[in-house]
Amino acid sequence: MNLVLIDYGMGNLRSVSKALERVGFRVKITSEAEEVKKADAIVLPGVGAFRDAMENLRRLGLLKEILRHVEKGKPYLGICLGLQLLFEKSYEFGESEGLGVLEGEVMLLPTTVKVPHIGWNQLWKNKPSDLLEGLRDGEYFYFVHSYHVVPKREDVILTKTDYGIDFVSSVEYQNIFAVQFHPEKSQKAGLRLLENYRRRIYG
Repeated sequence: MNLVLIDYGMGNLRSVSKALERVGFRVKITSEAEEVKKADAIVLPGVGAFRDAMENLRRLGLLKEILRHVEKGKPYLGICLGLQLLFEKSYEFGESEGLGVLEGEVMLLPTTVKVPHIGWNQLWKNKPSDLLEGLRDGEYFYFVHSYHVVPKREDVILTKTDYGIDFVSSVEYQNIFAVQFHPEKSQKAGLRLLENYRRRIYG
């Protein structure tokens, strides 16, 4: 299985790569559209601004290949910004268009809580999934973000997290799995989640 970790200048690639390798993935880090085109599975990480991310992906010629990959039903794992970019638009620094793979938008967390949301928080299961095998309801994962996704469809929501509101902390839909938190910084629970993902796509 040829797994590609996409480098578009907005992610801690080393820690993500090490976590993926630790659970058994062979990882290739690339910013080349041709490598993404050949990939059996892709991982899109990312931290920072939504608009900058879309501009970087466009400049590198990666947008078309990511969309083609998803449309072909190949595995896609998004981490943090890699979750948010799946949606139609974000309101970070004005309105920006996303990949539009999933219906919905990206909104600022409520001002009643400290933003950005940094630190450990719990995942509450919204539906059963083999991706959550071995993880208890209320398991803690590590977050660093100011915005959250608001899907139009309830059935794509895998987990929610309470931080001022119940926001969506992960989604699962067909070949797409994406998380707002950082599994690579979430110790044993994060590795277990990635191990479950490896089992799913390797069979």
